Amino acid sequence: MTVATAKETRGFATEAKQLLHLMIHSLYSNKEIFMRELVSNASDAADKLRFEALENASLYEDDPNLRIRVSFDKDANTITIDDNGIGMSREEVIENLGTIAKSGTAQFMSKLSGDQKKDAQLIGQFGVGFYSAFIVADKVEVFTRRADAAIDQAVHWTSTGEADYTIENVEKSGRGTQVVLHLKKGEEDFADGWRLRSIIKKYSDHISLPIVMEKQSFGDEAEAQESEDETINKATALWTRSRSDITDEEYKEFYKHISHDFADPLSWSHNRVEGKLDYTCLLYLPARAPFDLYNREGARGLKLYVQRTFIMDQAEQFLPLYLRFIKGVVDSNDLSLNVSREILQKDPNVDNMKSALTKRVLDMLTKLAGDQEQYAKFWKEFGQVLKEGPAEDYANKEKIAKLLRFSSTHTNSPEQDQSLDQYIERMKEGQEKIYYVVAENFNTAKNSPHLEVFRKKGIEVLLLTDRVDDWLMGHLVDYREKSFQDVSKGELDLGAIETEEEKQSQKETEKQFENMVGRMKGALTEEVEDVRITHRLTDSPACLVVGEHDMGAQMRRLLESAGQKVPDAKPIIEINPEHPLVVKLDQEQDEDRFNDLAKVLFDQASLAEGGHLKDPAAYVQRLNKLLLDLFV
Repeated sequence: MTVATAKETRGFATEAKQLLHLMIHSLYSNKEIFMRELVSNASDAADKLRFEALENASLYEDDPNLRIRVSFDKDANTITIDDNGIGMSREEVIENLGTIAKSGTAQFMSKLSGDQKKDAQLIGQFGVGFYSAFIVADKVEVFTRRADAAIDQAVHWTSTGEADYTIENVEKSGRGTQVVLHLKKGEEDFADGWRLRSIIKKYSDHISLPIVMEKQSFGDEAEAQESEDETINKATALWTRSRSDITDEEYKEFYKHISHDFADPLSWSHNRVEGKLDYTCLLYLPARAPFDLYNREGARGLKLYVQRTFIMDQAEQFLPLYLRFIKGVVDSNDLSLNVSREILQKDPNVDNMKSALTKRVLDMLTKLAGDQEQYAKFWKEFGQVLKEGPAEDYANKEKIAKLLRFSSTHTNSPEQDQSLDQYIERMKEGQEKIYYVVAENFNTAKNSPHLEVFRKKGIEVLLLTDRVDDWLMGHLVDYREKSFQDVSKGELDLGAIETEEEKQSQKETEKQFENMVGRMKGALTEEVEDVRITHRLTDSPACLVVGEHDMGAQMRRLLESAGQKVPDAKPIIEINPEHPLVVKLDQEQDEDRFNDLAKVLFDQASLAEGGHLKDPAAYVQRLNKLLLDLFV
């Protein structure tokens, strides 16, 4: 290689320098990982070449046999990983090697806690595998030429892992990428054939193209023989092998290869399907969420192969959006090799495969749910995303509902560990509905005045506090023939749980307080839609209720915070006639004091459900006035 022109020195972004320093000096506990990451990158480069070559076979040049070569030089203290994949242009080098984790760097840095053990777990959520080379190297060189570029358009990238890197044009006869690691002092033992072979077999045995090294010989035999290559790995696509021939360790390492995660998956499902459709799938459930999980527009999907030929890295058409956390591979014999995204979207085979793969994932989650401890880990990471399911996948609504977990008054714990099946098993005799309350946080939910009558009668209520919950319940109408009822909406009807005597007493109370209800309607004309006597409260003086079909308070706040316009709607205030404040209000003859007290009750009811006052200053003034009257 001879150096050409256009050499320049470029600096890493400030955040990138911080991240790089953190990775090199703190985060990696297993130094061997660098080989897995660099071999994985080389494998991806080969996959990309295969895909582009479907339309342009000349990209193979005169070298059609794809492989990864690993070599070392004890004297120079270097390791070299060389591939004949797609390679990179100068712009791609700057984009991929000059910007650590690309747009994810800022999010990564914002999540760091200062605890190295915890921070290390974040690494797998970002595309930073190449920089693991600096764990063992104090200098890294990359020589690369894209398959469609001229020989003199190759690129030489060099960095010592500090503030900057250099990049220049060079000549390179073969396409692909060569990474040269100049090992640090003390890391010389990596420049050893047996050590490298054992690392490759341990972490990269599943790679589907040959990883070759020079065959080792000893003594006089070494001097007599010419160098000869040998393949170190099995070089067979793991998903094409029989499940009985694959160890758990191989499954775990393959997951890390396709996901660039550093943690083991929670579970996986490997299946061969034959019949109307012919395909193989290997699906993984990660142990932790990626940093961009809640970005519904982010990259996602399975690796797609057609007859073992790589087609697409993130084929999003095979799973619904609420299962975007699933990683894996699907290899089909029923899709044409010249597929594009548009064709995939219209292909009926894709729809059939999507339906089958979705059920496969839900079955995998159902099986995992049998292990309460493992499922709790899953729910903590992905529960809110799974809650998007009933709105997006009506056909599987019942299966998804079975997998949902909630907090409830049964445990009064913020942990979402109660299933709908458990709730139904505990339902009171005569109870016909599944009751729930939606609030901004757990404390607001468990202390909601709407729960008072349910506590009195020993009826369990689900406590929903996630931002997605109000939207979820708008689509989850029933489960196992039990309908859902928001305890803060509409008129409360406990059905057979209420006795005839209780119902008759309620009617008499309503008639008794007709006059006060009329006075409150006049006082709160601007604030409420209606005033009525409550059957929900036992301890609180008042609560706010929305109409049966109106938007819930939490959903209104969520849309308003996002700048969305929400329809105008006034709440209904329900008053507890047995509360001393309401009794006092009924006896109040001064209309000004009556109006002030009525508005104070309304504002307090709004605060009790986690709402925000439209005029806090007016509330304080009225409250102070009433307090002064007490002491004068």
